[in-house]
Amino acid sequence: MEQGRKRVVVLGGGVAGSVVAKSLQFHARVTLVDSKEYFEIPWANLRSMVEPSFAERTLINHRDYLTNADIVTSEAIDITETEVLTADGHQIGYDYLVIATGHADPVPKSRSERLNQFQEENRKIKSARSILIIGGGPTGVELAGEIAVDFPNKKVTLVHKGSRLLEFIGEKAGNKTLKWLKSKNVVVKLDQRVNLNGFTDGQKIYRTSIGETIEADCHFTCIGKPLSTAWLKETLLNNDLDAQGRIKVDEKLRVNGRSNIFAIGDITNIPEVKQGFLAQQQAEVVVNNLKVIIQGARECRMETYRPHSAIAIVSLGRKEAVAQLPFLTITGRIPGFIKSGDLFVGKTRKQMGLSYDIV
Repeated sequence: MEQGRKRVVVLGGGVAGSVVAKSLQFHARVTLVDSKEYFEIPWANLRSMVEPSFAERTLINHRDYLTNADIVTSEAIDITETEVLTADGHQIGYDYLVIATGHADPVPKSRSERLNQFQEENRKIKSARSILIIGGGPTGVELAGEIAVDFPNKKVTLVHKGSRLLEFIGEKAGNKTLKWLKSKNVVVKLDQRVNLNGFTDGQKIYRTSIGETIEADCHFTCIGKPLSTAWLKETLLNNDLDAQGRIKVDEKLRVNGRSNIFAIGDITNIPEVKQGFLAQQQAEVVVNNLKVIIQGARECRMETYRPHSAIAIVSLGRKEAVAQLPFLTITGRIPGFIKSGDLFVGKTRKQMGLSYDIV
């Protein structure tokens, strides 16, 4: 690394942090801190469960796209005004810090272990005659769709605690999704929870909160994961979290009141639906703003990030999807053509400077 260049430390190697690290690696001394050795395209995970070979393209070792940066495979446990401390004892000095830690999602450290995990989940699906999915948000809906399309003879039941599916977007999208799932013989039970307390492996009878019983050979839990910000309560940013544990940022995506610490992705308090493509857009704003600062340009050249309205595409199997647009909600092949075939994997790989397919 050249001496004298500004030091940028990025915490988190997900869809936002990886973009920042890649884009700045030739403009600053970049260090990426991530608990795993690879970048994972999260919206492709469910396809990888029904088709494990798909994950060969969606799991990308950090070193494949970071050719001019340092990588520390650990978790940040403390932040001072000048340093980041990691769980394995690294003390990493920074001039600028970008926090992009996303959700607390315990996944394996190595790419090969994660590939094996998808293989195991695939065996679990293939060996089951009946499958229970707990959660009717985008993850539960997309998993139900993937299984129903690829394994139409399996009995799939989806249980959701809410009164409708996909509550993060409009009611019309949820209703259209419910209709589509029923057309694929997925049994959907709303306003119910499944109690997994005391659940043991091999158990095949599940009980819901209203006393119904569901028989299934296996289950998948598809509910929201907690934000990976609890550790910040013990750092200098302890007063910069809101009641939900999100980091309070200004319109330039700086932590409020701080000129050299930025936060992006699901962990921010930006009032918009949390989605991967928006996290990437936030990352691009921070990349521009850090380049402006590093080059010594005036602050008026920094970009402002403005919250987006709720636009979303949720895949329904390999060829269909439901899309909520500003003035229209549609299902079928048209939104499916946009997303469901390749799930933006080729596009994302190209953004990371890699080939569309594995070479």
